[in-house]
Amino acid sequence: MALAGVDAVATLEFDLAAQRLKVTHTGEAERITEKLRPLNLGATLVETAQATPTNRNATRFSIPKMDCAAEENLIRMALANLPGVGALSFDLSKRELLVIHSGPSEAVLEKLALLNLGVQLIESVRQDNEALAELDADGDASEARTLRLLLAINGAMFVLEMLVGWVAQSTGLIADSLDMFADAAVYGLALYAVGRGANLKIRAAHIAGWLQLALALGALVEVARRAAFGSEPQSSLMMGMGLVALVANVTCLVLIARKRDRGAHMTASYIFSANDVIANLGVIAAGVLVAWTASPYPDLIIGTIIGLVVLSGARRILMLK
Repeated sequence: MALAGVDAVATLEFDLAAQRLKVTHTGEAERITEKLRPLNLGATLVETAQATPTNRNATRFSIPKMDCAAEENLIRMALANLPGVGALSFDLSKRELLVIHSGPSEAVLEKLALLNLGVQLIESVRQDNEALAELDADGDASEARTLRLLLAINGAMFVLEMLVGWVAQSTGLIADSLDMFADAAVYGLALYAVGRGANLKIRAAHIAGWLQLALALGALVEVARRAAFGSEPQSSLMMGMGLVALVANVTCLVLIARKRDRGAHMTASYIFSANDVIANLGVIAAGVLVAWTASPYPDLIIGTIIGLVVLSGARRILMLK
């Protein structure tokens, strides 16, 4: 677990009898030693040598349903505990994923298929280590800072929008707050995963998935209850809170837009936030229709749509193994 968050580490070989550990990695060996010292196991560097280049696979997958940062983080979690997986390169515009790995491509395909994103294997070619691209450490750190801001914004808006939704009797606002929670959960899991073991990360994902599932089902039950027994959504609160949520998601959009030219990952995050803006506009439109028609049905319809989207996201998280 101490070395799980070090991207440069490829393999670990333990020799318990000799009390030695062999680490195959890129970069400086001292970086590995610094991670081991806090364990207070007396770790010292014995030797380091240049390894003979070994062949690995570069496998490209088509993933038609990968259209936002949520899917990207789910894919990262799905492959986190698969031995031999190295770098992942996402191309959102082409809906493709390049995986650098050892072992059979079918094992990677099997893990990805569990997410039900329509994955297909395009090609798999052999490459040596010298041809593999280095991960951008500075870019990862910058991305993490942006993710923390997104987590804070979405977490705060989840609480606020949920409270106002209950007061306004608006299933649209309640469901949209759950969309905020779904975003915060995905970003939070991505940050929580740093430096932790794969099993712990998957367990945390499942906890978030079950919570998200329960909330989504609760929102849909509330839609059904209000459809059966009637409700009086307050259009002014719906539109006002919808505007606040819109400002929050536009802020997220601006934060990501500053880095959208870094690569596919931040482009994915940009599109993810753009989709949230569309959901906010849907809530505002429902508020306008409620005021215009004096009917609760526009609110119930938008609440149902967003609730189903959140439910689908929970299902994908729970499919992770």
